[in-house]
Amino acid sequence: MGPVLNGLLKLQSVENRLRAEKAKLTRCRRNVVIQENLIRSLQSALEAKKEEVQLTKVQFDRLELELKSRDEMINKLRASLNSAKTNKEYAAVLTQLNTSKADNSKIETQSLELLKDIEADEAECKDIQKQIDDQKETLEETRKESEALAVKFQAGIDKIQVEWNDVAKSIPRDTLRMFERVAETYDGHAVARVEEQEGTKGAYSCGGCFMGITAENVNRLMTRDDIIRCPNCTRILVLGNEAEI
Repeated sequence: MGPVLNGLLKLQSVENRLRAEKAKLTRCRRNVVIQENLIRSLQSALEAKKEEVQLTKVQFDRLELELKSRDEMINKLRASLNSAKTNKEYAAVLTQLNTSKADNSKIETQSLELLKDIEADEAECKDIQKQIDDQKETLEETRKESEALAVKFQAGIDKIQVEWNDVAKSIPRDTLRMFERVAETYDGHAVARVEEQEGTKGAYSCGGCFMGITAENVNRLMTRDDIIRCPNCTRILVLGNEAEI
């Protein structure tokens, strides 16, 4: 291979390191985003639970108001019972009084159940709030660690980028643009090593997609400095050891 292909081989190695360092930077920042999303999720859960508590309280207040009204009615029935003049009138008022008391008992049971629900939901609200507070502390710690790591990774990226730019100077502009386009397609892997297929002498394949490569193209890579791309995946083909790519 000539200087252009050797330059691409070296550029691919630098590209790999550059992308690896950028991936580290992305991951350390993603940790902050994950914590922020968790807090937002907890806050949404807290708001939903508070709304549920509020609706339950409205139901409870409605029942309490109904009980108050019914208590007044029961007091009137008791007064009517005492002033009943006939057995028939007495029996009718007594039946109505007993029915009202039974209805009140059911409403009181419902009220107690709602009160238990309110207490349980308010306790859950406190628990969620505690989780939010704890996660906010964790977020601050994560953010500080992330910022420190980001400075470190960015410095590494800047250093490798300088190296990338230096290597890129030795590559023709059109070839460099081709490298960049293919690299974007394959997550940075623009160059693929030609591999000799096991058990078949003189048979070669692309190290990127494993499709066959003609012996003629392999000979051109050995003797010339031509840009040859895999007819299947369009990666730029080179000769070299796997460790070099």
